[in-house]
Amino acid sequence: MPSLIDIRRRIRAVKSTQQITKAMKMIAASRLRRAQERVVSARPFAQRMLAVLNGLVTRVDQSAHPLLRIPEEGQGRTLLIVITADRGLCGSFNSNVIKAAGQVIATRFELGREVTLALVGRKGRDFFRRRSLNVRYEQVNIFQKITFADAVDIADMAIEEFTSGRVSSVHLIYNEFKSVISQRVVVEQLLPIPRLEAPFDQARMGAPKPPGEAGPTVDYLYEPSPEEIFRALLPRHVQVQVYRALLESVAAEHAARMTAMDAATRNSAEMIDNLTLYMNKVRQAAITREIIEVVSGAAAT
Repeated sequence: MPSLIDIRRRIRAVKSTQQITKAMKMIAASRLRRAQERVVSARPFAQRMLAVLNGLVTRVDQSAHPLLRIPEEGQGRTLLIVITADRGLCGSFNSNVIKAAGQVIATRFELGREVTLALVGRKGRDFFRRRSLNVRYEQVNIFQKITFADAVDIADMAIEEFTSGRVSSVHLIYNEFKSVISQRVVVEQLLPIPRLEAPFDQARMGAPKPPGEAGPTVDYLYEPSPEEIFRALLPRHVQVQVYRALLESVAAEHAARMTAMDAATRNSAEMIDNLTLYMNKVRQAAITREIIEVVSGAAAT
C-alpha cells in the first residue's frame, strides 16, 4: 500500500497536468475561432473556382494546357501531398491522416504504381522518414502563421512535378474541418484537374447533376484565347486549392486539440477525485491501526 506522501505527491502531479491541459484547451479554443473564420472565408472562392474549372475542362481538349493532361490509365508515378500537424496532443488527428496515406500507398503498390511523398507537417515527416519511401518535398513549422506564399511553394512544386512528367497525378491528403467535434480525412485529386461526367449546371453552383436530371448547361466565350486564360488561371487554381487544404487542416487541428485537452482535463478531475478518496481510506486505515496499537498497549499494561 502506498504511503500518504506518495499519494499526495501524485495528486499534486495530476493537478499540475490538469492546469496545463486546461490552459492548452483555452489556447486552442481562441486559435480555433480565428482559424475557423479564415477557412469559412476561403471556402466559397475555392469551391466556386473548382466548380467552374471542372465545367470548363469538360469542353476543351487536354492539349490546351499541361495541367489538363490526362495520363494513360495505370501509368506513371503518384505524388501524395500529406498534410499533418507539427505538434501532437490532438487526439487521432495525425494518426488518421497517416493511416489514410498508408492505405493509399498500399493500394498504389498493389497496382504496381510508384508513390512519391510531399510531407507538410512535422508529425507526418517524422513518421514517413523512418520508412523506405521516396520523399520529394518536406515543409515544417508553417502552421503557426500560415500564409498564401506557403501554399504557392507547395503548389509550384506539385505543378513542376506534374508538367515535367515525373508524376502522372497529384493527390492531397488532409483533415477537413467539419465542426469542433468532427474532422474528416479527405483524399482529393489535385492534378490533373478532374473533369465532370455530368454537364456543368449554373443553378447548382457548379455541382454535378444527378444522373437522368436535365437542365440548362453553360457555354463560355473566351477573351482572350483559352490558352492565355488557362495559363493564368490553372496555376492559381492549384495554389488556391492547396491553400484551402492548409487552412482546413489548421482549423481541424485546433478543434481536435481543444477536444482532446477537454477530455484530458475531465479525466484528470476524475483521477483527482479517485486519488483523494483512496488517500482518505489510507489515512483512515492508518489512524485506526494506531488507535488499535495504543489500546492494545494500554490493555497489556
